[in-house]
Amino acid sequence: MENNSEAWVLRIFIGSTDQVNQTPLYEYIVLQAKKKGIAGATVIRGIMGFGASSVIHSYKFWEVSDKVPLMVELVDEKDEIRSFYEILRPQLEDMKYGCLVTLEKTTVLLYKSGQKKMFDV
Repeated sequence: MENNSEAWVLRIFIGSTDQVNQTPLYEYIVLQAKKKGIAGATVIRGIMGFGASSVIHSYKFWEVSDKVPLMVELVDEKDEIRSFYEILRPQLEDMKYGCLVTLEKTTVLLYKSGQKKMFDV
């Protein structure tokens, strides 16, 4: 990706307990994004939210599980994001508790690689 270029943001709103083959869904998405060469991915944990079911999930309410809202945000060029979404689409459509997926055009102001940390052995 180039600085000052057009990019697209794919946002996937899911729950922290959603899984694909016993793997947390957010982890599956990020690992698949890395494998497919997507420019960037971030998982953001919410403290409270609800979706189409209108069930409120919050860390404040006692629940059997620690289900809180998550947002997985992916950024890349339009064709890359669209192609990646089509890979994820079957798993997302099969989610038991549902999800929300949005797509938004954005501008990349700065895309810079950092230095990798070297560890003394």
